[in-house]
Amino acid sequence: MGVSIGFISATTEELDRAEKDPSWADDYVFTLYADDDFPRPDRPYGGPDKAWAGLQFLLDETDVRLDFLMDGFPILEDGSLFGWSAEQIESVARQLQATPWEQLAAHYAPEKMTKEDVYPNMWRFDAEGELEWLERAYEELVPFFVKAADGGYGAFMTFSF
Repeated sequence: MGVSIGFISATTEELDRAEKDPSWADDYVFTLYADDDFPRPDRPYGGPDKAWAGLQFLLDETDVRLDFLMDGFPILEDGSLFGWSAEQIESVARQLQATPWEQLAAHYAPEKMTKEDVYPNMWRFDAEGELEWLERAYEELVPFFVKAADGGYGAFMTFSF
């Protein structure tokens, strides 16, 4: 399984209700992903899945103010569901749009990432292949934030461990 992060867009009303009723939010987010119509074109969703810590390592070396584990607000006490406001989504979207992959890739340091035990700590096995994996994750993450921002959405962030 592993530790993964996922985003699915949310309206302001949904986020407000989630803050007031966390058990509703837990059921609702599950329902969004389990829906027979998933994915819906009007409800952006995206990774970074298991690449979150590797991307965080690269993002920390840039001007992008995104912290997967600290941004947003907790909905469930167990740390598995967070809410991100529409303003946060828009801010991150602008920053990610202004940050080409090459700027992140310049900070890729598989030896350092291995030494620092950056999850999932597989950087030493296929350094080039893992860089491509991070690029694919970034190429999924950026469009999620942009589409969600364009739609005026906030987001639910799931943290599975």
